[in-house]
Amino acid sequence: MRYRETTQTLFGGVLLTLGALSPALVQAQEAVPFQVRDIRVEGLQRIPVERVYATLPIQPGDTVTRQSVVQSVQSLFATGNYEDVQLGRDGDDLVVMVSERPSIARIELSGNKSIEEDALRKGLTEAGLAEGEVFQRSTLEAISGELERQYVAQGRYGADINAEVTPLPRNRVALKIDIYEGKSARINDINIVGNTVFDDDELLKVFNLRSSHFWSFIKGDDKYSRERLAGDLEQLRSYYLDRGYINFSIESTQVAVTPDREKVALTVNVNEGEQYTVNSIKLAGDLVVDEEQLRSLVVLDKGQVFSQQQVTYTSDLIKRRLGNEGYTFAEVRGIDQATNDDDNTVDVVFYVEPGRKVYVRRINYSGNQKTSDEVMRREMRQFEQAPANTALIDLSRQRLERLGYFSAVQADTDPVPGSDDLVDVNYKVEEQPSGSIGANVGYSDASGVVFGANISQNNFRGTGNRVSFALSRSDIRDAYSFSHYNPYYTLDGVSRGFSLYYSKIDFDEARVSSYAADRAGGSVTFGYPISEYTRLSFGGGLERTKISDGEFIAVDIARFMEEEGRTFDEIKTNATLRTSTLNRGVLPDRGWASTLNLEVAVPGSDYLFYKLSWDGEKYFPITNRWTLRTRSSVAYGDGYGDNEVLPFFEAFYGGGIGSVRGYESRSLGPRSDALYYAQRGETDPDPDPIGGNLLTELSVELIFPTPFAAESRSVRTFLFADAGNIFETKRDDIDADFAVQDLRASVGIGLSWLTAIGPLSFNLAKAINNESGDDTEVFQFSLGQTF
Repeated sequence: MRYRETTQTLFGGVLLTLGALSPALVQAQEAVPFQVRDIRVEGLQRIPVERVYATLPIQPGDTVTRQSVVQSVQSLFATGNYEDVQLGRDGDDLVVMVSERPSIARIELSGNKSIEEDALRKGLTEAGLAEGEVFQRSTLEAISGELERQYVAQGRYGADINAEVTPLPRNRVALKIDIYEGKSARINDINIVGNTVFDDDELLKVFNLRSSHFWSFIKGDDKYSRERLAGDLEQLRSYYLDRGYINFSIESTQVAVTPDREKVALTVNVNEGEQYTVNSIKLAGDLVVDEEQLRSLVVLDKGQVFSQQQVTYTSDLIKRRLGNEGYTFAEVRGIDQATNDDDNTVDVVFYVEPGRKVYVRRINYSGNQKTSDEVMRREMRQFEQAPANTALIDLSRQRLERLGYFSAVQADTDPVPGSDDLVDVNYKVEEQPSGSIGANVGYSDASGVVFGANISQNNFRGTGNRVSFALSRSDIRDAYSFSHYNPYYTLDGVSRGFSLYYSKIDFDEARVSSYAADRAGGSVTFGYPISEYTRLSFGGGLERTKISDGEFIAVDIARFMEEEGRTFDEIKTNATLRTSTLNRGVLPDRGWASTLNLEVAVPGSDYLFYKLSWDGEKYFPITNRWTLRTRSSVAYGDGYGDNEVLPFFEAFYGGGIGSVRGYESRSLGPRSDALYYAQRGETDPDPDPIGGNLLTELSVELIFPTPFAAESRSVRTFLFADAGNIFETKRDDIDADFAVQDLRASVGIGLSWLTAIGPLSFNLAKAINNESGDDTEVFQFSLGQTF
């Protein structure tokens, strides 16, 4: 910094001033030293005078020398708050005259689209450009250059940054940064040079970037980005390391831009090296767990091709095993200790550093605005004051996910400050809708005006209890139901559920072609946990069923009522064995579930029968985002004792969402006997489904990322193929025995969406082998169904 020395007559005396002008050496005459009696500061507008005093190395009573003056000016300039600084002498007073830099009153950004404004403002703030801060033009110029470099890294070679500075009153300025982002350069070609083991087509499959193709305008995979290229190069490196080429290297990468800056060509030069196999595998370090147990976790074998992926996977398995013993912060490093270039082999060593054994001080929960801590705490398998167990911490997280109350659950293990053997386990959750609410008003020729309402809450008032209530009223039918389920009726996980229901039909107002059943009853069920994933439930209930026949009653139903009557009091018992390893309670994509259920009308009932059913589903991951789901159901019912067949009012029905899509709900299977009416000179205009005693269903779904919501756990899209039907195997008067050729099938596409009012399902389905008389429908919709 070059300074100048001048003399002026001010304030009635001689004034010695030094002012900063430009970078260079000080050229001035020697100043006469003097002792400072007082210090006076002039020119301040917004900076407190105390800040100047704090920065100034000269204090009252000090002797001013040329060196101390230069140091004072340099100190004041170093703050960045001043454009000009002068020191003068008025008698024995030191006069500090400053010219403040302007402050930034506001910053306006325009034209930015690919970089969010919040991200831009954060970057400006970190660089010192923020509202209220001191404005420095050099900083603005540096920021402009950095923004241009960021856009170039995105392949926007035509980006331009224009910054305007507008002076405002009271020594302030307004900044306007106008950004022209330009277009992302498209990749015209990608070349890999130096590869002989794998051809270009095989290696380019590893890349996310692609040269321009037909679908590029949708996928955007031909837009060049330095970060995306770096990611692809890392994947290429991993591809070779996982196949034994431990000396593989990327020699250089060239990005050639066309003169119009709209296209780029990428060239990657590689050196593959030789392929290596595993010569030996060793465990070293502090093996706090038996070595044989750790060796069983090693997925590498002697003589196989070296794979970095398997080395990393083995390290993770050993680390988790140590974590199960309380060594939460254990480190396991798998390295290729020595290579033998003569026979292309490598020795792999896993170094184990267990660290100290740690214990859980506290388990904390966050993000649960509705769900109480008690509901979450009872799902824990890791306990406070116990050794930290990685498997139990993860199992506890999985149990929270399987509740269905949370869209995401994250478990973090944080060291306790000041302690080397204590940790806190913090579970952070994101709540999602866990119930449904609906209402409907309508009119139909058969029922007249219809009003309905239903409320179902799987996490009632955050207690974890499931409560549901539904009512429906019309000119001909009233129906009410209530149910309650407590999964922790006792502290050890015994559950209890009960339900009450009632429905009645006014047949004087009804125009029903077949039959209707008035029902009233209630039930109680208790469940017992057998293992972490299996529960056995027992229950019983009472039900009264009263049958009313319509104008076109089916022959078999009419005969049944002539023999057995119209009112049935049943004492029902049931047993259910359910096993589930599904990873989430709603919209899972990993694991399997199986439910076996037996329902029996026991002696003392008006009609003795049983119903046995099995439902199963399994998810097969294809990739991280593509999953194959299979579902199957089979159910069989029959009478016993003096009762030879399943009563018609307990028959199985099929079709619709949750069954065979593409066919109307409850429309599959045997129908009322139209021939009987024809013999009487009558007609049944629309034979009704009468159900059957055998149900068979099979479904396959391909779950794929939802367009525009690929990362959402609340939305699912899938392709499906369904098959199934209802059969009657016990009644000789109904020709509906099981036959493979009678299975109905459909294909289609569906969407499931977890909304604030409950789960929604939409399906577009095509019946592919329907026959005359089948009721089909293309579009199907469901609200509140569990999927």
